[in-house]
Amino acid sequence: MPKKLTRNSKAYYICEECGFAYKGKVTARKCESWCRKYKSCNVEITKHAVEI
Repeated sequence: MPKKLTRNSKAYYICEECGFAYKGKVTARKCESWCRKYKSCNVEITKHAVEI
């Protein structure tokens, strides 16, 4: 389950496997699932990551 983080009144969801942050919980879950299954990152998912 992605960890929720709030910064400047905005919610972000952190993939607990790789640490990337996302604005959407669904995308963070997809990232976390991929990371666990393949022990790598998927460029199609991580392109939605945001810098916080």
